[in-house]
Amino acid sequence: QLRLVESGGGLVQPGGSLRLSCAASGFTEDYYAIGWFRQAPGKEREGVSCIGNKDPRAYYADSVKGRFTSSRDRAKNTVYLQMNSLKPEDTAVYYCAVDFSFTVQAMCASPNSVDAWGQGTLVTVSS
Repeated sequence: QLRLVESGGGLVQPGGSLRLSCAASGFTEDYYAIGWFRQAPGKEREGVSCIGNKDPRAYYADSVKGRFTSSRDRAKNTVYLQMNSLKPEDTAVYYCAVDFSFTVQAMCASPNSVDAWGQGTLVTVSS
């Protein structure tokens, strides 16, 4: 059974840091990409960063470039999102997702097309 388990959300002050984790299990596909998406109240879900298991280069949304970094532990099928210099506008529910066919850029651009979602974790950036 395909499963995505997220952890690491919470409350942080502006300028602070958080690290999110997404552990994926229950699949055997040779290629997969794991992406982080976020949804703020009243806004559409948007792709933040996506990374594949074949290439360490991640895709980042312009709004997070230089502040967020994705990394992966392929042995554990786990992807991490290190979020630095957090801003109030980063406040959202962050979801991880897995896809077995899209490139990382296409995955991040198409949240409605991913294969499975995690349960989401709330990130609140506030003083």
